[in-house]
Amino acid sequence: MSSLAGRVSEPIRPAGKVRIGGFGGVDGLREWLVDNRIEVVVDATHPFAEVITANAAQATARLGLPMIRLSRPGWTAGSGDRWYRVPDLAAAADTAAGLGDRILLTIGRQGVAAFVDHARPWYLIRAIDPPVGALPPRHEILLARGPFTIADESALLTRHRIDVVVTKDSGGTATAAKLTAARTAGIPVVVVDRPPVPFGVTVVATVGEAREVLSAWAAEGRGGRPGGTR
Repeated sequence: MSSLAGRVSEPIRPAGKVRIGGFGGVDGLREWLVDNRIEVVVDATHPFAEVITANAAQATARLGLPMIRLSRPGWTAGSGDRWYRVPDLAAAADTAAGLGDRILLTIGRQGVAAFVDHARPWYLIRAIDPPVGALPPRHEILLARGPFTIADESALLTRHRIDVVVTKDSGGTATAAKLTAARTAGIPVVVVDRPPVPFGVTVVATVGEAREVLSAWAAEGRGGRPGGTR
């Protein structure tokens, strides 16, 4: 059973049964796990989906269920990169505003409100769906879904005269081309660090590793029935 948040209007559906929408917090998720007799939870959400990860960790802990966090490796700066790592979006907004006047935001449609107080820069906001909440006074919205090529990203930076890129450290290859394009153009990149993974959760980097852990747990008889004792 796969669960999607429902924040993208036309999501790419995985194979098997799919549910879409929230659970109603920790208690709602715990109840859903019990009702559907779930024995193991694999959290494969975005590295910055902080709320659902925390809720899943709490719900599984209360039920005595094992949980895996599938967290693809983050990006690492290389030779020629001009990266500024920051702890959150508020710090990203302050840092970016001090680096340039034309800023590309590739942080998704949520969190753009963190840049509202910086009225001087112009922002190109790229997202799959229109952003929610307040927006900076000077901006343009570009709706697009990756993966993007290096050539496309370089053309985008040139066409819009971008002098700063802001991104979350989401990792993966689908949106990494912007980092190469920024390096080639000598443009600084503000990178928002990931939130920490809750304590007690097993973390893996790939789907293959997740399968190996699940297989090992099955061989050990590990898993559980929600609401019961183990």
